Amino acid sequence: MEKVILMVMLALSAATLCSSVSSAARHLPDAHAGDVRTYLAPVGEPVSTRFSVTVNGHVASAYTAKVLCISQVHPEVRTDGEAAFASFDMGKKGVIVTVACADQVQNAKILPTSYGIHAAISGKNVTFAVNRPCQLTLEINGDWNNSLHVFANPVESDVPRPNDPNVIYFGPGIHQIEPVVVTSGQTVYIAGGAVIYGKPSSQTHGGPIFSLDGSHIVLRGRGIIDGSLIPKPSPAQDIIVAHGSDINVEGVILRDSGGWNFPIQRSDRVNVENIKILGCRGNSDGIDINNSGNVAVSDCFFRTFDDLVVVKSSNTQAPDSHDITVKRCVLWNEIAHVLSLGAELNVNCENITFSDCDVIHDKGREWLLRVYNSGAAAVKNIVFDNIRIEESRRPISLWIGASQWVKGGDRGHIDDIVFSNITSVLPETGGPYATFQGFDADHAVHDVLFKNVKFGGRPISVSDVSQNQFVDGITFKP
Repeated sequence: MEKVILMVMLALSAATLCSSVSSAARHLPDAHAGDVRTYLAPVGEPVSTRFSVTVNGHVASAYTAKVLCISQVHPEVRTDGEAAFASFDMGKKGVIVTVACADQVQNAKILPTSYGIHAAISGKNVTFAVNRPCQLTLEINGDWNNSLHVFANPVESDVPRPNDPNVIYFGPGIHQIEPVVVTSGQTVYIAGGAVIYGKPSSQTHGGPIFSLDGSHIVLRGRGIIDGSLIPKPSPAQDIIVAHGSDINVEGVILRDSGGWNFPIQRSDRVNVENIKILGCRGNSDGIDINNSGNVAVSDCFFRTFDDLVVVKSSNTQAPDSHDITVKRCVLWNEIAHVLSLGAELNVNCENITFSDCDVIHDKGREWLLRVYNSGAAAVKNIVFDNIRIEESRRPISLWIGASQWVKGGDRGHIDDIVFSNITSVLPETGGPYATFQGFDADHAVHDVLFKNVKFGGRPISVSDVSQNQFVDGITFKP
């Protein structure tokens, strides 16, 4: 059976992508055949010269995205790159993806490796099967920086009507817009093949490209929101900001934010699903969940030049951050933290779970899984569970102390933290694998459980953990 599948894959590769996609092909309509839908880039939108992609024989345009990595040996040395990404929808049946590359393919790696997807190579073509919606990264000939990201989405249902008065609809094509405020009961729909470029506001104070300000708001689709026309990093130049309740964001791709990509501020009941974020500028955090509760983030992809997913509670006059879940995400860390709390923790944070995630790259200078408490918050009941780490430098940190991000004030606590079912390669920086630091006897780290945590196949032990005198209650199981 495996031999038959491989023959089919190679036949599709030879028949459909012996050459790169021509510019004329980009004028064709999107392909929608059965359980597969692919999207073409609009005329005028740059596409990759290194990769072209088909799915079951239908062209899926490979867009480009700037990426940036930093040298670990010489931090002042930064290397620009150009990743590519292609997006399509699939149903319950599996699909065959074929990638034509500019160069002869000597080897190909598909990440996350936990998905068990292997590539067939034929000359300049790579072919592989995808059996369910997921986010994949293809690296050719060891070039991890200029990789191809493949986003397989579930098929959309209940697509909004363009003439619905409560819908802000963006069809295929390039759109340049000033900041949009989305209010209660409205839906923003960004169709596949649509690219929205946010422009600097003509107003004095500017604002994010989309402000979701109210209740029962939806932002969804298969298109791209791009911040590259906004010149300087600033909190006013975020791509999306949520401030309200009962907000749903699904499916869209965020690229090159001038500030944070997607902060969730003082909000309740927010669901974020299947979004993809590619950020290359300083301060281009992925998702910042700040003074918010009942937030769920799932099935997303993040590759940014700052924190990926971070929980904060910076506003002392706003609610606690609580009951937050982040699960089934694929994570690529360029410089900072992968899954973390902090540093601005000024009011309490509790009941936060990061689970079932794959860390496919960690190039960062900070800690991968971290509670970074430089405020007065009591941090409690935090779980890091079922996390697969394919590259690591500094894996785990719990820390209480002063930082540049919080001025003055009292210190807080860290209590009841669980690290469970974590598998990691050995850190490139060596040991210790975990560092814990309390501030003083009244502001300490208490009760940390390691359960089935392994580095390089070996269970973590007390000798792998560095701690000061203001830490107690560390338990190892098994």
